[in-house]
Amino acid sequence: MKKTIVLTILMAVFASCSDSDTTQEIETPTTPTNPTDPTGTVTYNKDVKSIIDANCISCHSSGRSASFRPLTTFAQVKAAVESAGLLGRIQLQNGQQGLMPQGGRMSQANIDIIVKWNTDGLKEN
Repeated sequence: MKKTIVLTILMAVFASCSDSDTTQEIETPTTPTNPTDPTGTVTYNKDVKSIIDANCISCHSSGRSASFRPLTTFAQVKAAVESAGLLGRIQLQNGQQGLMPQGGRMSQANIDIIVKWNTDGLKEN
């Protein structure tokens, strides 16, 4: 009998927990690597560099498998957008040949930031 009462109380406590009360606590804040909507002018240093660092330089840096196309500086990333097809390659879908990064498509939010950077004039700061 006591076990039934204790279990009933525990079930009532757990059932009273609501996801809506904790949603704001769990939400990830907007950061350059987790943007929700790129507003204002997108710049390399403020918005794009952290995305490239997180998704590209593990291959596209000195001594790595894609060191022939380094993406470690503003000038290198800008050149890749302007003349090496970076925008097209990051917008391919998983399974399509040439997709970058090779490990799988980055988030659409990150892609949108890089595309907006191009639209905004590939500004550094």
